[in-house]
Amino acid sequence: MNILTFDSDAKLNEAAANIIIGQIQTTPRAVLGLATGGTPVGIYKQVVKEFERGMFSFRNVTTFNLDEYVNIPVDHPESYHSYMKSHLFGQIDLPAAQCHIPDGNAADLAEECRRYDEAIELEGQIDLQLLGLGHNGHIGFNEPAHALTKGTHIVGLAQETREANARFFDSIDDVPKQALTMGVGTILKAKKILLVVKGADKADIVKSSLQGPITTDVPASLLQTHPNLIVLLDNAAAGKLA
Repeated sequence: MNILTFDSDAKLNEAAANIIIGQIQTTPRAVLGLATGGTPVGIYKQVVKEFERGMFSFRNVTTFNLDEYVNIPVDHPESYHSYMKSHLFGQIDLPAAQCHIPDGNAADLAEECRRYDEAIELEGQIDLQLLGLGHNGHIGFNEPAHALTKGTHIVGLAQETREANARFFDSIDDVPKQALTMGVGTILKAKKILLVVKGADKADIVKSSLQGPITTDVPASLLQTHPNLIVLLDNAAAGKLA
């Protein structure tokens, strides 16, 4: 585990973007696992900035997003399809056929999960997986539980997660109660994992995830078992690490 801390949001975003860009430059046909939420916004903005300088191309890259809400229209402003189009896909040269996001509106959600896992397996392995960290230790939408699911699956969102995401909706009543998420097993298969966390409100869960016991009660703690984990933290998020 390689933990780096930063004294500014700009420096952290630049470092994370450089890791993503470096992966594409060294592996032009890279398979990237992508995340959504507030944390990656600045990272994607920096990636787009460097892309516009002509330093690299997404033409041969394939991407798989971690998750998507269930029963939210694809064009809803808070769908992760809309998020990715707004913050990244709409500003780069990634072919539409090579960017993958789970379909939360599929007629058969279990079949959609199976299809998504099969699509990932066809690519072989995710080269670089970008992750954020939920307040309760979730990665993707893998919520704390007695046991975690290996592959893509339907999950009921914890109340804490829905409350955290309510800021993006008119009210918590509008926050979907279910999502499709890539499983922890798939996440841990990635060749390299990049975990990015910001803010003092995440300091406790950062400590539990990186220095606490490995337990499904804190899904992110399983990242401690990964052989190539890079963690980027701002000083506030790193504040309680030993």
